[in-house]
Amino acid sequence: MSKKKNVKQTDKNLEGIESALTRSEQFIEDNSKVLTYILGGLIVILLVIIGGNRYYLKPLNEEAAADMYYAERFFEMDSFNLALNGYGTYPGFLNVIDDYGISKSAKISRYYAGVCYHHLGDHESAIHLLNKFKTDDLLVGAAKYSTLGDAYVEMGELSKAVSAYKSGIEKFENNFSSPIMMKKLGIVYEELGKLDEALSTYKNIEITYPETPEGKEIKKYIGRVESKMSL
Repeated sequence: MSKKKNVKQTDKNLEGIESALTRSEQFIEDNSKVLTYILGGLIVILLVIIGGNRYYLKPLNEEAAADMYYAERFFEMDSFNLALNGYGTYPGFLNVIDDYGISKSAKISRYYAGVCYHHLGDHESAIHLLNKFKTDDLLVGAAKYSTLGDAYVEMGELSKAVSAYKSGIEKFENNFSSPIMMKKLGIVYEELGKLDEALSTYKNIEITYPETPEGKEIKKYIGRVESKMSL
């Protein structure tokens, strides 16, 4: 009896599958022209993307990188005005941003230009460019948020500085940049009168990064906050 039930159930399943296949075939037959147009459109889009990368973006990136070369050399020499604005026939980071907006070099130029503006005292422009710069690179991302926090400090926007430092610490944790930003964060907390947060931040450096320059000197910062808290 059970065998007959299984056979009947199997027959029903097969009928269901055949029916679904028939409906699918009928749909394809009824809409063959539309499906052909869609497939053709997808192929065209794919070819445009491949061609764009090969014949437009790649040459553009190479040209932008060549133009950015001297701006980077000026930056390495701390000649921030020349790095930003260029010199003679040598373009600066701002030129690269304007001339090659979608290239990789233009994107990293936003970071460099933001740092240049910060060193030149134009913190508002620094913040504007740094906020437009995105990266997944661990050290560059940390440096972005560290400079962003510094710029907010210079403008007296300490709460925004806290947010910038915390973002850098959380998103781009590493043994080099994180203790530096944590120390800056602790100092800003002190300025805001948030001594509990400052003490917690300093102690975190002591525990997590004891062998870094910041970790080796952090006891005096801990002592300073504890003295303030005892008053």
